[in-house]
Amino acid sequence: MAWRVLVVDDSPVMRGFIRRVIRLSGFDAAECLEAGDGEQALRVLRSQAVDVILTDINMPVMDGEELMEQLAADDRLRSIPVLVVSTDATKLRMARMTELGALGYLSKPFSPEMLRSELERVLEAGS
Repeated sequence: MAWRVLVVDDSPVMRGFIRRVIRLSGFDAAECLEAGDGEQALRVLRSQAVDVILTDINMPVMDGEELMEQLAADDRLRSIPVLVVSTDATKLRMARMTELGALGYLSKPFSPEMLRSELERVLEAGS
């Protein structure tokens, strides 16, 4: 099955990098959508079907934590599995994002194999 992925990060370079890593990993992505912050992500999610969300935490306008809160409050969106991809790998931050519903947490930098493995695990856990 080919998956629809939403990559949420305020850096266009990082979004492009993540898309390339997904492609290099061999993960079966039908489409990679992008958003520059949580607010843009919600607009995408309300207009298009997505199978999994990869989100950064530290972003302007609406950060990853606020995005997770908004997803949890929305009956239609709360079931979409979320993988956090961030440089912030403190135990406190990881615990907070997991508490908000993230099914996985990947610290930057990461390899294509690590990303594919986490995406597959998160999708399996979310189904």
